[in-house]
Amino acid sequence: MARRPALDRPLPDLSGRLAVVTGANSGLGLEISGALAGAGAHVIMTSRDAQKGADARRELLARSPRGELEVRPLDLASLDSVRTFAAQVVADARPLDILVNNAGVMAVPQRLETADGFELQFGTNHLGPFALTGLLLPALRAAVEARVVSTASIAARPGRITREAIAGEAPYDPWRVYSMTKLANLVFGRELQSRSVAHGWGLTSVTAHPGFSTTNLASNGPRFGKKPVPQWALKLSLLVGQTGADGARPSIYAATAPDVEPGGYYGPNGRRELRGGTTTAEVPAGALEPGVGELLWSESERMTGVTYA
Repeated sequence: MARRPALDRPLPDLSGRLAVVTGANSGLGLEISGALAGAGAHVIMTSRDAQKGADARRELLARSPRGELEVRPLDLASLDSVRTFAAQVVADARPLDILVNNAGVMAVPQRLETADGFELQFGTNHLGPFALTGLLLPALRAAVEARVVSTASIAARPGRITREAIAGEAPYDPWRVYSMTKLANLVFGRELQSRSVAHGWGLTSVTAHPGFSTTNLASNGPRFGKKPVPQWALKLSLLVGQTGADGARPSIYAATAPDVEPGGYYGPNGRRELRGGTTTAEVPAGALEPGVGELLWSESERMTGVTYA
């Protein structure tokens, strides 16, 4: 199959726009934050670790000294943290133009739980962003053309969303759970667009995936940061994958392109969507199952206590 043309283009002028990027202290989030700030946006970078967030901000300011960047604490594995962060952004009384739900964890080896008792991957990768987006809805609706970007993965392809999976079926399999959570990100993005149209929220929801990118998530996620990654493994990943900067391109396109498809899905245009320029991505079968969006949405509202109104 011939490679589809890349859709990437120079970013539009984002002066005066406000953006929130979660997990912005490294990897894709760092690159997305830098790109948005470089185009003139005021970017709120979120980080669980204050020092890492400050270091990331300094790195981006060294690249672009005029960037409008600030760091605020946010832990998506804690609904209290999500509520505190969202309340502060809403209290700023400034329209939120771009929200990039980027932060996540990958294939945590053993079953762990969030502060609220949810399985860690599902709680961090889906429930946290679901609650955050809903709590930020007043600020998003205040913007003229708000954009919400969800971050999925090629790992979503074999995923399936069922009541049992949402509840945390046993035995725990780190990769099966990760696959389900990334499928949930895609299903959420599509369902959010549908509900925005139905209820007149006026926001555009788009989903993107980075292909196979050599970020700290890919390097440390499966080991949860406990073991160093062998140099041969990193070199191999560079041969078949791409850098974090390249992996961020689909999310940057989804967040800024004026002709983006509402409810669309974007990823690399190379073989098996592992690397390359941005193009429309293939939607996995699990995201097209009847009723999957309604199931995920209703269960997410029940579990987080956050209702979109």
